[in-house]
Amino acid sequence: MATNKRKIINDPVYDGFLTIEDDIIFDVLSHPYFQRLRRIKQLGFTCLVYPGAMHTRFSHMLGALNLMNRALDVLAVKGVEMTRDEVLGARLAILLHDIGHGPFSHTSERMIADMHHESCTRLFMERLNREFDGRLTTAIRIFSDDYPKHFLHQLVSSQLDMDRLDYLGRDSFFTGVSEGIVGTDRIISMLNVRDDRLVVDEKGIYSVEKFIISRRLMYWQVYLHKAVVAADMLLMNILQRARELAAQGSPLGIEGQPLSDFLTRHYTQQDFERDATLLDRFALLDDSDIDMAVKCWMNHPDKVLRTLSAHLMNRTLSAILVSDKPFEDETVQTFRTQAQMLYGIEPHESEYFVNTGVLKNHAYDYNDQEIIVLFKDGTCRDIGDASDQLDRHFLEKQVTKYYIYFPKLLISQ
Repeated sequence: MATNKRKIINDPVYDGFLTIEDDIIFDVLSHPYFQRLRRIKQLGFTCLVYPGAMHTRFSHMLGALNLMNRALDVLAVKGVEMTRDEVLGARLAILLHDIGHGPFSHTSERMIADMHHESCTRLFMERLNREFDGRLTTAIRIFSDDYPKHFLHQLVSSQLDMDRLDYLGRDSFFTGVSEGIVGTDRIISMLNVRDDRLVVDEKGIYSVEKFIISRRLMYWQVYLHKAVVAADMLLMNILQRARELAAQGSPLGIEGQPLSDFLTRHYTQQDFERDATLLDRFALLDDSDIDMAVKCWMNHPDKVLRTLSAHLMNRTLSAILVSDKPFEDETVQTFRTQAQMLYGIEPHESEYFVNTGVLKNHAYDYNDQEIIVLFKDGTCRDIGDASDQLDRHFLEKQVTKYYIYFPKLLISQ
């Protein structure tokens, strides 16, 4: 057991060090549940487009903790009252806010277990709380927005939280997409609290404007990049096909592996709550389980699973056409008929190679916790009313695009 739990961790994104000052923080970091996050990439298949995007959920969680430490220090200097337990609770809440993610983060969500990652995060936090004799109780209440000081939850989850501030900067750093660079230090230095709400001092308006615009741009250039969408759909189709074969009683060739159990059975949140061992089995899953299975399935007897798996391993991604309007059923059926002939598969199996989807980009949500600006005269206004650049029409606008994906080989036919 480590006796020196005061550590410093170098973070290239912030060109500085994260200091671990609390024993419980070190103990949580050292737990197998948390160490698992080293083996889950933050951006899933984005590395197929931006090769440097190999950073992990582990590094993101540490980065978010770093920003939380800075934010809490700023608020303390400005006279915001917080007890030692509240400060520690906020640190633990942000440190664990994404611990419930499965392999390849959002890509496999609900495919491996029918449960949102935030629900899984809550289960992990409750389990750790029991192991650490109730020392995470305040953190759980803050994470769940069940703590009297609401602004602490906003630091963890809101439209201007430490999670978003870190992943925008971190994802920009590792992808090399400069549009995601925001004035993180400036925004944090402008944070304040009024009437139990997290606010931004008036001088921080321009930095918040850039943050909102940068988030919108990062979605188009990184998170919703066509090749990333194609790879995500490919993995989801692989897992869906594997689940379909398992339901038919066909061997998957990965029996005895953690992933096999979750593809053979369809577990829900209620199952996790009834069976305490299920969370431990889920905690064994990471990106390497998917990689191993897909490589194995490249030789599977089923043609559909075999072909899809080979496509993912060899980066043979589908073509994606994007439109402002949904694609006609006739267009979809034409592509499916061609795919059926190309691969020699059954009509219903062509849906694994040709299908449609929707892309949505909404950088700001008035139905969520609004970003509030505090003016020098003490009045508070939403960023849409306070900003000269971002009016309500711009902020409310949700861009919706429709896409169809199909094998690139069909283009040349």
